[in-house]
Order: sequence, then structure tokens, then C-alpha cells
Amino acid sequence: MNKIDTLIEQLCPKGVEFKELQDVVILTMGTSPAGNTFSPNPETGIEFHQGKTSFGNEIIKHSNIYTTSPIKIAEPDSLIMSVRAPVGATNLTNRKIAIGRGLCSMIGKNGLMTKFLYYFINDNIQTFKNKSNGSTFEAINTIDIKQISIPIPPLPIQQEIVNILDKLTQLEADLEAELEAELKARRAQYACYRAKLLDFSDINGGGYKWLSISKICLKTENIKWKENINTDFQYIDLSSVSRSNNKVSETLTINSTNAPSRAQQILKEDDVIFGTTRPTLKRYCLITPEYDGQICSTGFCVLRANKEFILPKYLFFILTTPDFYNYVENNQEGAGYPSISNSLVKRFIMPIPPLIEQERIVAILAKFDTLVNDFGVALPAEIEARRKQYEYYREKLLSFKMMSA
Repeated sequence: MNKIDTLIEQLCPKGVEFKELQDVVILTMGTSPAGNTFSPNPETGIEFHQGKTSFGNEIIKHSNIYTTSPIKIAEPDSLIMSVRAPVGATNLTNRKIAIGRGLCSMIGKNGLMTKFLYYFINDNIQTFKNKSNGSTFEAINTIDIKQISIPIPPLPIQQEIVNILDKLTQLEADLEAELEAELKARRAQYACYRAKLLDFSDINGGGYKWLSISKICLKTENIKWKENINTDFQYIDLSSVSRSNNKVSETLTINSTNAPSRAQQILKEDDVIFGTTRPTLKRYCLITPEYDGQICSTGFCVLRANKEFILPKYLFFILTTPDFYNYVENNQEGAGYPSISNSLVKRFIMPIPPLIEQERIVAILAKFDTLVNDFGVALPAEIEARRKQYEYYREKLLSFKMMSA
């Protein structure tokens, strides 16, 4: 028998009393001040929160918005809950803040710990969502919040549950940080090795040519929509390319009737596409067979390798080098929404070793790429598995037999 079972046996062997929130919390529904009372200057008033925009993992972050005329206040150590889409999201506050109509605050009373309430609501968000109304913009009102019933075990039991869940929460956070640090380290190690493998600065001759991208790429074509009236295509926009794994993550089905004006460039298998709008975001990928013959945005520079001189994957890896990134950064134009022209991209001078050497380099980098990406895929799965495990224990800890009348 664990400590909680022992406490239940001692303090509430016949079950736990359930009470409506209106009997055990001080509830404050947020109200928004007039717009002309807001300022980014913390010396002008009290920190203001309208909704869950600044919610953190547990403690609400600073909003950097202040009001000179706060209407509703959440005191330090209050629970903050979103009452408008999404209903039920919660945080705690460690300071006094003003809350707007998208939030409410609760402080436990009459034998209810606020931190216990925080964990209970997290485990029962659906209860609050079920009470919400509005088809397009869900919200929950004061009366419905007050009428929700929750278990009120004796305070020693509440405290022990809070202690356990605090530890589990910290363990989960530590694990996530450890796994993410490991992934970051692997990516940094891979990037360093890749940069060294593709660094030809100390090579003079020896069969290595230096040519502009334009010299080793073939011409590409644009689609003629009038000749493709009844044909659907998969459209790759800038947002379609993942910056984390440099692959196409999602596409949009288009045809001649709904194609965006930028949907112009025909793709072929092994094309390398590079995002020229905000180019330092590094949106680039190698086109796989499933997107052969499909369409991409004019926001990409399409590079079609002449395989007599260069391997498509070698060209792809060249785009990942610091030399290419620095070239793009130095040649992009525009301050607010920078871009680089296709012609400038194609002027980049790159080393062209013999094909057999390109094959050797590609084989090594492909293995590293696979190892890093496989770990990147496994990481979210591991984190999700631990979260499910945490949620299971939380649900078990927060389930109580109701005291019989």
C-alpha cells in the first residue's frame, strides 16, 4: 500500500466529497479595459493578459502589455484559465496581473489547494469544453464554471498528490530537455562534419573544377495552364518544405481554376529547390519521385542538375554549406522581406569534383543525414510516450470514489 492509499484509508475510507467550484474557489472572470489604457511601458500600469497567448509550461509568461486602468485582477498564486477558444487551458501566475475577457482566475478556499485544482483541471479539460457553447468560437460562462463538481480529498492527500505530480512534471521536462539537447548536439556534429567534407578551399587543380551553378544545371519549364485545363497537380509552396528535415511535408491540390499566380514551375524527380524569399530560413529540398511532374511556387529557384557533371544529391548538400549560406546572406535584397534572385543563386561558384568523388561524399553524408533524421523522428515519439505515461498516472492519482450520501 502506497502513501496515498494509506492516507485515504485513514482520512476518507468511505469516499471523497465532491463539491461545485462555486463553493471551493474564489472565481474572477476577466474584463478588458479600454484600448487606450494599454502601453508597452511597465512603469505605466499593471501587466495585462487578454487570453492564453503568453501561457508557458506552467507559469504564465510576461505579456509586455500594461494597462493603467485594470478592471479584474488575478492575485499571485492564482490559477489562470482560458474561457474562450480554447476553453480549459490553464497556467499559474506568480505575480499580480490584470486579466481580460478571455481568461478567468481561481484561488482555492474551504479546503481546496489551488495547485491541486490546477492538476485536476488539466486532467479534466474535456469537462470544461463540454460546458462551452458557440459553434465557431467556443466559450464557457460564469454559471457553467461554478456548477462543475470536483473531488475535495483531505488536504494531506491533496498535498501528496501535488508533490508526486510536481516531481513527474519535472522529470518529463528534464527528459524533453535532455533529448532535445542530444538532437541539437547530433545536428551540430553532423553540420560540422558536412562542412569539412565539402570544404575544398585548400585544393588546387587535381581534377576539381570550380563552376557557377548555372554552368552545371539544365533549363526548367513553366506550366501552360491553358493546355492543362482538366488536370490536377500537387502544389509545393514555400510553407510546404520543412526546415527541420528538408523534405516536402504537405502540398495543396490545384488545377487551372484555382492555381495561385505563383504556381508556375514544373518539377522533375531529382530537382533541387531553394526558397528565394527570406532565403536564410533555409527552405530547400530534393524532389522525390512522387512529385515528379508536379508544380512549385516561383518563390523557389529550381535547380536541375546536369548529371553529366554533377549528382543532384551533391548539389543539394552544397546548398547546406556555410559558404552558400554566407553567399545568400550577402546577396539578398530588401530589409523587411528579403529575397535573392534566381540569377544570383545560379552565380554561386561551387567545387565540381569527379563524379566518383561526388558519389563517395554523397554516400557518407546520406548516412549521417539518415541517422540524424531518424533520431529526430524518434524524439517526438519518445516524448509523446512519456507524456501518455504521465497522463496515465495523473488520471489515476486524481480519480476518487465519491462519498455515498
